[in-house]
Amino acid sequence: MTRRLISTGSPFEKAFGYSRAVVDGDLVFISGTTGYDYATMIMPDDPAEQTRNIFKTVEKVLADAGSSMSQILRAQYFVTDRAYCEPVLAVSGEILGDVRPAGGIYIVAGLLRAEMKVEIEITARVQK
Repeated sequence: MTRRLISTGSPFEKAFGYSRAVVDGDLVFISGTTGYDYATMIMPDDPAEQTRNIFKTVEKVLADAGSSMSQILRAQYFVTDRAYCEPVLAVSGEILGDVRPAGGIYIVAGLLRAEMKVEIEITARVQK
């Protein structure tokens, strides 16, 4: 299998020179994804809703990669305030259920844009 790039059409991807995801072999590496609805470029204010948008993007990217949410191996969460940890992780628990990937949550000083409260990176396996 050759290296394959996946895009969501986000203006950030082309402007900043990265892909939403890279499929290499049987692994899918999804770049840090924030809570925009990439069709409208609208960002909800609530960190839980940002997380739901992120997982909608992740689910589509995984499908484009020939994978699914059940194949997620690792999730890394970045939040800009300690108060966001529980709402973000609660949504993650709802969505990932029994998948239970390896994970970590990190409180950071900030993300690229002030409205970004949550960013998630995902590593998954291509579905077999």
